[in-house]
Amino acid sequence: MRRGLASCLLLCAALTIPVIASAGAQTEELISDSVRAGLSQAVSDQVAPEGSFLSVAAKDAWLNGQSKRLADWMPNQGERDKFLMTVHYESVRAGLDPEMVLGLLYVESRFRKYSLSEAGARGYMQVMPFWLKVVDRPGDNLFHLRTNLRYGCSILRHYLDTENGDLFMALGRYNGSRGQSEYPNLVLKAWKKFQLSPAGSTTQLASTQ
Repeated sequence: MRRGLASCLLLCAALTIPVIASAGAQTEELISDSVRAGLSQAVSDQVAPEGSFLSVAAKDAWLNGQSKRLADWMPNQGERDKFLMTVHYESVRAGLDPEMVLGLLYVESRFRKYSLSEAGARGYMQVMPFWLKVVDRPGDNLFHLRTNLRYGCSILRHYLDTENGDLFMALGRYNGSRGQSEYPNLVLKAWKKFQLSPAGSTTQLASTQ
């Protein structure tokens, strides 16, 4: 009797634990040929990841500030620096705030390169494999650092354009929960973890073209 009651209580407790939905719930949508072509071009461009900072001083300030924040998840400084440089470049290239993208990465994967959801979403930004078919690049490796970030940032940019710049709705669409508040609020809250002081931030984004 007691054992059955205890099991029931444990089950009830488990059911009340909030579940964070990841991009694994993302759904494939019909898109126009022009949008498909634009996405394909966005993920195909292989420009070297340089030029996304306004100055060497801005680069050093941003990397040093964010490196301290990521140390718990990425103990190796060389790995952190490479990761952060890639995040900054791919974010700016897509017209996204790098610190917002870090917040999304925190929510999606806690910065785990080989994160894999039950639905099959892969890597740092939990990109769904169907995007490889959408852009006709079946050989791309979504566990590759730059490839994953290129896809994730390009997809979020696409959703922002689709939602006419509404970040809340775009984040919901990225997560497959458009119109619901839980996921966007989690990302917006995490964004604050990575916002630096004006001296170390990059509110003005350099051109990467």
